[in-house]
Amino acid sequence: MKLKALIIDDEYPARQELRYALSKFDNVEIVGEAANASEALALIKALDYSVLFLDISMPGMNGLELGAAIQEMEKPPYVIFVTAYDEYALKAFEVNAIDYIMKPIEENRLRIAVNKVVKTTQDTGSRVQNGLDDEAARIKIDRIPADTNGKTVLVSLSDIVYAYTEQDAVYVKTFSDVLSTHFTLKELEARLDPGVFFRTHRCCLVNLRKVKEIIPFFNGTYTLVMDDTDRSEVPLSRAQAKKLRRILGF
Repeated sequence: MKLKALIIDDEYPARQELRYALSKFDNVEIVGEAANASEALALIKALDYSVLFLDISMPGMNGLELGAAIQEMEKPPYVIFVTAYDEYALKAFEVNAIDYIMKPIEENRLRIAVNKVVKTTQDTGSRVQNGLDDEAARIKIDRIPADTNGKTVLVSLSDIVYAYTEQDAVYVKTFSDVLSTHFTLKELEARLDPGVFFRTHRCCLVNLRKVKEIIPFFNGTYTLVMDDTDRSEVPLSRAQAKKLRRILGF
């Protein structure tokens, strides 16, 4: 699992130093930088970050104030403060910081902080999944909620031809309709039968029972023609093509 990281520091050299230090970690992906709290808040609202590497001394809203603000969110990212000042450590943990690192950054100290996030994420994920598994064991539903024309409908899983992402939203295509959902593609994939639904591409999930044609495209990739009114074409990546060929034997 890779942690999606956002670096927040008003000094460009400090951001570059931290980016370089984190580049040595295989389990961290830096997907954003911000020079102040307002930039950071806009990025955090646009993407689900796993962890923030946050400076304290910044113009405008400081790092402690930003840390307190994001705790009001439904699913706040973890916060690791990276600062030159040691006097704010107690206040940092009052806003649920997972660690507090002093500049200049030491690789081993940074690794300890990253490992804390990894372990906490895994422990939380296990507890949540166990709860979901217990609930799923009690309730079996073969439909998912989806939105169309201002109302929510329940779509039978067998009616889904394929699902796809577009502009940070996930849609399901039935024989004749396109409906929006509130799931991520990963969440939707977890709800669907893995013996029927197959991830063809990072942005597509298809019902194998609804595939009409498999057309070679380019450099080991394929196009799947689906059994719907539009004869929709879905991409099949080269890596996933190898898996599907083993499954279907083509």
